[in-house]
Amino acid sequence: MKIRKPYVAGRFYPSGAAEIKKQLAGLVEEERKNIRYDLCNTGFTGGVVPHAGYMFSARQAIHFFEILRVCGKRFDTFFILNPNHTGIGKEIEMDGNDLWETPLGQVETDRDFYPLEGTTESTEAQRHEHSGEVMLPMLQYFLDYPFRIVPITLSRQNPENAVAVARAVYEANLKLKKKICIIASSDFSHFLSPEEGRMKDQLVVDEILKFNSRGVYEIIRQNNISVCGFGPIMALMEYTLLHPGTAVAEILKRGHSGEVIPSSDVVDYISMLFYNQKQTK
Repeated sequence: MKIRKPYVAGRFYPSGAAEIKKQLAGLVEEERKNIRYDLCNTGFTGGVVPHAGYMFSARQAIHFFEILRVCGKRFDTFFILNPNHTGIGKEIEMDGNDLWETPLGQVETDRDFYPLEGTTESTEAQRHEHSGEVMLPMLQYFLDYPFRIVPITLSRQNPENAVAVARAVYEANLKLKKKICIIASSDFSHFLSPEEGRMKDQLVVDEILKFNSRGVYEIIRQNNISVCGFGPIMALMEYTLLHPGTAVAEILKRGHSGEVIPSSDVVDYISMLFYNQKQTK
């Protein structure tokens, strides 16, 4: 049995279970009045969640996970789609481990979905990658029921691969009929002033809200915008569009690292929720 041991525990998030719980509980209490509990019953398909160290980005991330906690729906499997910061691995790579371990315990990968069409399988892409791992302790803390995960790393982020991942997940689940949720792991603009970062991020957000994957891709290329997980975001957009009803994306919380440690060069974080609004006659 292959087990992925935690790689960034003690750096991106605490190395002890008690410390993780204390940090996340404290952030929920701080943010509770700002959490969009009115979105709990939307039947959401997934969300965009930042993946920096918890001290910087968990204040945004917990908005998604707290909604997940109170929504009343028990998901069988979470697809964790993340970018590749290490350069190791193929274009679209499913993690080949049987279990992922964090200070909060172990979680199984959902082998029922392996292999997805158009993907390769290996343990290498995730071995030293943080952007998928940081999601798991939050899932473990906020959820009180068993679940599985399917971690997928996108090394080549483009609209074609986003569509391929979305369709592969959707079509696989037409057969498996599981309750699944997509987490698109991404930070937004890196090392800009708060004003410039927000301006550039908004260009991307505008295309996300229109569910225009090609627009996201082109606006990032044309303006050199450093959204690191735009591939996972586009995949979530395309996955949501495959469902009946009007695709909707809601911003839950946005902020930046300078709100924690004052700086003129900050990294931006935005959490979002995606769902389908039923059409009315």
